[in-house]
Amino acid sequence: MASFVTEVLASSGKLEKEDLSSKISKMSRKVEDTKEEVCDMINKRYTDFLPSLQGSEELMVQVEEVSKEMDALKNCIETEVQQNIHVAVTENAKLKQQLEKNTIIIRMLGHLKEFHNAMEEFNKALLDKKYVDAANQLEKARASVDSLKEWKTSQLLLLSALSSELTVQRENLIYHLGDEWKGLVIWRLPSSKEPAGLKSFLKVELNLSQACSKEGDVKPSALLRCVLQALAIQGDLQHKIKLFSQVLVKNMLRPLVMYPSLSVRVTEQQGEGTVLALQCLEECHEERSTPSQVYSKLLLVLKTLHSHLLDVSIGDKKLSAILGELIWEQISQCIIHECLLYSIPTNSSQLEKYNTVIKETEEFEKSLKEMEYLQGDSTDLLKYARDVNCHFASKKCKDVIVAARKLMTSKMHNTVKITPDYKLRLPKLPAPRSDVKAKQETTKEETTMENPKQLSAWTLCLPACRISESVQQLMELALNTLCEAVGSSTQCALQLFFTVRNIFQLFYDVVPTYHKENLLKFPHLAAIQHNNCMYLAHHLLTLGHHFRAHLPQPLSEGVATFVDMVPGFRKLGAQCFLAQMNVQRAELLERLSTAHNFCNLDDEDNYIAASKAVRQVIHQLKQLGTVWQDVLPVSIYCKAMGNLLNTAITEIISKIMMLEDISSEDGEHLHTLCQTIIEEGPLVFIPLAEENKNKKYQEEVPLYVKKWSTFKELVIVLRANLQEIVDRWADSKGPLALEFSSSEVKNLIRALFQNTERRAVALTKIK
Repeated sequence: MASFVTEVLASSGKLEKEDLSSKISKMSRKVEDTKEEVCDMINKRYTDFLPSLQGSEELMVQVEEVSKEMDALKNCIETEVQQNIHVAVTENAKLKQQLEKNTIIIRMLGHLKEFHNAMEEFNKALLDKKYVDAANQLEKARASVDSLKEWKTSQLLLLSALSSELTVQRENLIYHLGDEWKGLVIWRLPSSKEPAGLKSFLKVELNLSQACSKEGDVKPSALLRCVLQALAIQGDLQHKIKLFSQVLVKNMLRPLVMYPSLSVRVTEQQGEGTVLALQCLEECHEERSTPSQVYSKLLLVLKTLHSHLLDVSIGDKKLSAILGELIWEQISQCIIHECLLYSIPTNSSQLEKYNTVIKETEEFEKSLKEMEYLQGDSTDLLKYARDVNCHFASKKCKDVIVAARKLMTSKMHNTVKITPDYKLRLPKLPAPRSDVKAKQETTKEETTMENPKQLSAWTLCLPACRISESVQQLMELALNTLCEAVGSSTQCALQLFFTVRNIFQLFYDVVPTYHKENLLKFPHLAAIQHNNCMYLAHHLLTLGHHFRAHLPQPLSEGVATFVDMVPGFRKLGAQCFLAQMNVQRAELLERLSTAHNFCNLDDEDNYIAASKAVRQVIHQLKQLGTVWQDVLPVSIYCKAMGNLLNTAITEIISKIMMLEDISSEDGEHLHTLCQTIIEEGPLVFIPLAEENKNKKYQEEVPLYVKKWSTFKELVIVLRANLQEIVDRWADSKGPLALEFSSSEVKNLIRALFQNTERRAVALTKIK
């Protein structure tokens, strides 16, 4: 009866569904049990660190059996569901949900199994020094942990234990790899407390060891490759090579570039490796290394590193390429600023020889590309070498500006004599370009009119004077720089030409500021600065014209000119000298202020003070005359001295004219003081060193002293009687009337003479 019922139920499918349900329930329990056992084993293994090798193996077998049963059951369910899909959707949904849950658990258990196996293989590989296998197994374990983290149902404590184990083992591997690296690459460096210098770099050594491992079962090349590949897998290779590159550049490559006496010695030690050490060349006394010396030293180091350390492929790259990316920018900039910069010619005639340096640079980069240190076609180093014309101009301009500024800040009192026949030592320039020459010939043909009256040979010549030796050298520097521009490329010529303009602009800005105090304090320097400015302005008028036809376009088309700077220099020189003149005027007036307005000279103290003031004025003018002698041009000298003397006598005249009462004794004293000025005043005009030539200028005092005639008339009046004064007035036609107004003469008469009928008659005649 039971068998019959079973057959009926089986034919309807109901029994099989009940069997599936019971199987799934049993399977769920079995999966849960297995999960508990596996988790317990993992916790004991990676948290409690309990040895359970046999138990773990049995669990692995159990997990595999459960997985197989799950697969069979899944296939069975899917078949049953497909056959009875319209009938059993609802019933099978619950079963499938339960099955998916069990599937997730099985997958988690599978990842745990993979993690465990990977860690076991990692430990074996690490003991055998199979670093690449160890690194790969560690990455597999990491992948398993990452997969477990994706499941929300994962146990957090278990994941934390696995992650911690993974971190510990990675650090363990990195430590072993670092230890192996230290054995392969050994640096000997000077103490950090020792100051950096040539002596300290002589202690630098790099030992590239080829010793086998302790067991002697790993070849050096294979060990090196394993270490580097394992570091790359773990992502620590870049950091390790970066540290190596920093030490290499700082302690070996850069010193080889900077110190010409340093060289590198490569020693092959059989069975131990290769040693690179820095040594000093005693016979070398050069300040800078030549490019060829630098290239040969660097190539020796880089070739040795390539053959003994860096000729290893990491993925699709050589290790030399990785190092090259890290060091090339630093090394190329060091070569440029410490070597190539100083190899740039200082003269345009040496530019052609620089092609040798360009070829050496090309060969240097070619060698680096062959060893894969370099990847690109053209680098900053080669571009710098090829742009020699531009760098020559820049260096020349910089050197010129530095030299010019040094001249401007040097002492001004070292002078040279300039005479009217003085000419600049202009160099012999090549013939003008054909287009410029044709233009000049056309201009000559058009200009046929000629003035029969010719100017003097000395017209527009610079008058005899003294200028600073530094200014003469400055002009020579400008001429030499313009000569360099002739025949240069357009860009180079433009740079050099505008550098010359900058020289003069720098003079305009620097000299008045740098020497400001001295120019006000010392009249000698003020006169020299005046001459310097006039000298520069004089030559700037024609300087551009002389070179214009020999310079490339657009300079030859009118741009090459300095004429626009001429007014500024003339104004600068005039302002400097006028400022000194104002200082001297102020001193003269201050000295005269101690004369008590020249009143009451019958008092002995007042007379002494007035006499002292006049003597001081004469002394000051004589001192200035001596200081400016043979320095200022004669015309400027006479005008300056005449202006200052005029200031003094104008002040004296005004003080005397203000007196309301002049006794006979006062008048005598005033006459004596004024006569002193009349006698000694002309003697301050000594523009030339030869005394016999100065008499001419002393006789021409009235030409330079505006109030000289007025002063002489005043001196005459101070001693004259009323009739003499009236006679010199001569009805407003005499010499006295030319210098004084009627009111001024009347005031003088009232001050000099008592109120009498004779005075009244004389006053009526002054109209």
